[in-house]
Amino acid sequence: MHDGQEAALPLGASLPDGARFVGSAPTLPPGWRPGDAPTEDDLALCVACGLCLPHCPTYLLTGEESASPRGRIAAMREVAAGRAEVGPTFARFMDLCLACRACEDVCPSHVPFGRLMEGSRAQIEPLRSRRERLVRWVGLDVILRRGWLTSLAARLRPIALPFVSRRTRALLPRATSGGRVQRVTEPAGEPRGTVALLTGCVQDRWYRPANRATARVLARNGWRVLVPRAQGCCGAIHAHHGRLDSARALGRRNVRAFAEADLVIVGAAGCGAHLRELGDLLDDDGARAFASKVRDLMAFLHDEGIEPPSANPGVERVAYHDACHALRVQAIREEPRELLRSIPGLDVVEIPEGDRCCGAAGLYAVTQPETADELQRRKVEAIASTGARVVASANPGCTMQLVAGLRAMGADVEVVHPVELLDRAYAAEEPRFEGPQQG
Repeated sequence: MHDGQEAALPLGASLPDGARFVGSAPTLPPGWRPGDAPTEDDLALCVACGLCLPHCPTYLLTGEESASPRGRIAAMREVAAGRAEVGPTFARFMDLCLACRACEDVCPSHVPFGRLMEGSRAQIEPLRSRRERLVRWVGLDVILRRGWLTSLAARLRPIALPFVSRRTRALLPRATSGGRVQRVTEPAGEPRGTVALLTGCVQDRWYRPANRATARVLARNGWRVLVPRAQGCCGAIHAHHGRLDSARALGRRNVRAFAEADLVIVGAAGCGAHLRELGDLLDDDGARAFASKVRDLMAFLHDEGIEPPSANPGVERVAYHDACHALRVQAIREEPRELLRSIPGLDVVEIPEGDRCCGAAGLYAVTQPETADELQRRKVEAIASTGARVVASANPGCTMQLVAGLRAMGADVEVVHPVELLDRAYAAEEPRFEGPQQG
């Protein structure tokens, strides 16, 4: 600046109103409400490569970018940047997601899409109608959090059926007979160690035969089985549907209940996947220590080894269904198949496109019936094409969805937990085998 000249204006200061040089947009406050939300660090991992698109069930059904992981992350980024709000459109994009996490399986950047979805759904939960929030509160925060109420709900199923939707009526399983797994099941033969069993909420009230078979098979193979009575619902369904505070409370309860356990065995894929990630949700060392002890039942039996059954339980062919949270989150695929192949005379067959979600996805089968029904139809038709009269499913939500779909198409196909087939094979060796003594 020469003497006598006025100071030059900053570059661009004389541009017309609304005009600016190309560069970063003005910083706007994020559009998230207070509370849980997707983090900038998680959102930044996505490079929008699109490798996830051909693996996303909702994208394959609709062909719409908004129904893909990349499209949903783009919507999250717009809210995070303050250019969009958490409103009905955002809620529609997120609600259509199955949270099957098939996208995570192929993502080169390791985007934690499940965590992003849980944060997004926590944001949209206040948008739901008062009636919808009340129903979710009663079902998730009142009934599932209290074992005795879950058992009562199972027994009252016949009374409740006329008051629920046709879709819900088709999904609700019949209550199973028999008592709960005993607090202690002693091993047969030489003891190999002690494990604690998560019996779950839905699994324990509607699929108790699977839990009882779990205790017998573990004991048959030398494991002492403990069932802590202070345990409760794992909280997976709460986390998947935006009720993260409830999921945290349930997580802390189970951390306390299993504090003395060396290993925690989980037979339900969705529960196991959630508990193995509990350290991220609770963000404390106690939860991380607990999560490190959680093992999937079938993977545990495979890795530790079992006594191969010497008899066939009367099943020639079984189709194996991969639950998304076993296949995608826990990377469990060959272990249950190899265990089932150890049963003499049992042919384990693959379901065409078996890695595709069945449409259960927690509450999804009820809240998104059109998409869930289409995915269900494709899955049960694929099962029927195998000619198998038995399907092995290691997740109660999937089992409900498959039973309803097979019944609707008139297929005479039984759906069982894979451990039940092992249990039946052992029982076929010794008629009336009831397992080791329980205390």
